[in-house]
Amino acid sequence: MPVKIHKPTSAGRRNSSVLDFGHLTRGKRREKSLTERLHDKTGRNALGHITSRFRGGGARRLYRKVDFMRDKDGVPAVVAAIEYDPNRTADIALLHYADGEKRYILAPKGLTVGMKVMSGPQCEPDVGNSMPLEMIPLGLQVHNVEMQPGRGGQIARSAGNSCQLMARDGDYAVVVLPSGEMRKVPSNCRATIGEIGNADWQNIRWGKAGRVRYMGRRPHNRGTAQNPVTHPMGGGEGRTGGGRHPCSPTGKLAKGGKTRRGKARSNQFILRRRPPGKHVAVGSGS
Repeated sequence: MPVKIHKPTSAGRRNSSVLDFGHLTRGKRREKSLTERLHDKTGRNALGHITSRFRGGGARRLYRKVDFMRDKDGVPAVVAAIEYDPNRTADIALLHYADGEKRYILAPKGLTVGMKVMSGPQCEPDVGNSMPLEMIPLGLQVHNVEMQPGRGGQIARSAGNSCQLMARDGDYAVVVLPSGEMRKVPSNCRATIGEIGNADWQNIRWGKAGRVRYMGRRPHNRGTAQNPVTHPMGGGEGRTGGGRHPCSPTGKLAKGGKTRRGKARSNQFILRRRPPGKHVAVGSGS
C-alpha cells in the first residue's frame, strides 16, 4: 500500500502525506450491526479524574466491534470486505460465516476478499486462521496473541506487528514480541497466523498540528512554561532550564525511571527483556 505525498499547495500540505486506500473494498462504509457509539472519556478514569493529560476533542467516530476472541470454532467464514477502522492503525476484515453471522477481525497481511478463514485447533495454519499455540508450527509469524486462555488477543494488534513462535517448553510456548522481549505464554492460548497488515502506516507524515487534533491529542504544554502553582518546574523570570530533573505535575521523575513493579508475578514468564532504547548508553565505561 503506497503513501501519497500531497503537492505543497499550502503550509499544511507541504510536509503531509496520506495512505493510498485503494486496497480497501468498502471505503468508509461499515457494517451497522457491528458498530456502536462510545462515550468520550477524554483521558479520564472511572471516577472522572484526568489520568492522561492533553487528551480531548477529536473527530467523531463509531467503534467497530472487533472479534479478538476468535472462538467460533469449526465454522468457515468468507472475507467479504477489507475496511478502514478509525479506532486503530490496522485495517479490519469483515467475515461472513456459513451460519449467517458476521464478525470483524484484524486484517493480516495477504488476506484478500474471497479467502476463507477458520478458527479452532483442527484448522490449517494459513493466514487469518486462529488456533492454539500448541498447534501452530514453530517459526511462524502470529498476531493477536492471548496472554490468558479465553481472554482474547492482547499482543501484536497494531499495524505491521507480529510475534514469532520460537519454541515450546512443557505447558508453555516461547514467543518473541515486537519489542524484542522473549516471553512464555500458555500453550493453550490462541493466536492468529500472519502479520498485521497496513505496515506503511508508520511512514505517514502528519504535516500539521490539526491532523493530530483530529485524533484527540491536544497540545502538550511544557512544565517550564507554566506557573509554579501548576507545575513544579514552572515559574521564574524569563526562560529557565527548570532548575531540577524533569518531572510530572505531581513531582514524579519523568525520565529514566522504571514503571514496572519489581515483584510482578509475570516476571517468571519473561525470559529476555526488551533491548534498551537509544537514550541508554550500552557498553560505556569499559
